[in-house]
Amino acid sequence: MAHDIKLILTDIDGTILPYGQPEVSERCVAAFHAAMDAGIHIGPASGRGHKWLPPLLRGDESCCADALASNGMEVYLDGERIHVETLDHGVLGRLAKVLATMDGTGLVCFDDQTPVLVQGSLDDLTACFPSYGSRAVVADAVPACEIVKANVFFDGTLAQMHDLAGRLHDLVPTLDFDVPQPGWLNILTNGWGKGPAIDVLCHHLGIDVGQVAVFGDGGNDVSMLSYVPVSFAVEGAAPDAWEAATYHLGRCEDEAAVQMIEALAAGETPYLHA
Repeated sequence: MAHDIKLILTDIDGTILPYGQPEVSERCVAAFHAAMDAGIHIGPASGRGHKWLPPLLRGDESCCADALASNGMEVYLDGERIHVETLDHGVLGRLAKVLATMDGTGLVCFDDQTPVLVQGSLDDLTACFPSYGSRAVVADAVPACEIVKANVFFDGTLAQMHDLAGRLHDLVPTLDFDVPQPGWLNILTNGWGKGPAIDVLCHHLGIDVGQVAVFGDGGNDVSMLSYVPVSFAVEGAAPDAWEAATYHLGRCEDEAAVQMIEALAAGETPYLHA
């Protein structure tokens, strides 16, 4: 059965952007524009804040005018933020107290693009996410700004992070946690994620999830990979992301996702014949 795709959402790191590269390829940006020219809305679905996205897309702001930013906590359509999920300061404060009882763990909240270390050591944060550790501001309380992005860190394996996510949800049940990579948890409002955020865009566009295609590779992509019928995981994806996807592609480094975006923009459905 062919799908009339009207919306494409893709993770960035490890899906269309090889790890270690500063920006996507010219071919990737051209594929985005081919989709736009075909009347398809397209954009990133990333754990990064919206302001961080254009440099990764070669400075082309039109490529992130539609976006799920901060793991879907912010939803953008045609350059406007149409939905936001904010994290409660009091609840984050309670989470910080819980983490204070767990050796090696910590909490970082983001004031716009600035990481604010609320709980834990700077050395531990740097071990888990060096780029954040190098520019983090240390604070003794949750910052008073709007918080849509916050993370728990712990220098653990994927299995250990999944265990930690479950324990924290039991202790702070108004929050959800997902595992994008070893050492790192995303903090979400309860029941939220990239998957539910898709419904916001579908509602505004007047389409259903059967007209959405998504691409991903990480644990924070599972909620959207399992949410829509046309979902793709790239080779090397986390096991839970690979299992959640309907279809499987080659490597990010070989631009497998970009090639599929090109096909979708051309109205082709090669995934139905693989």
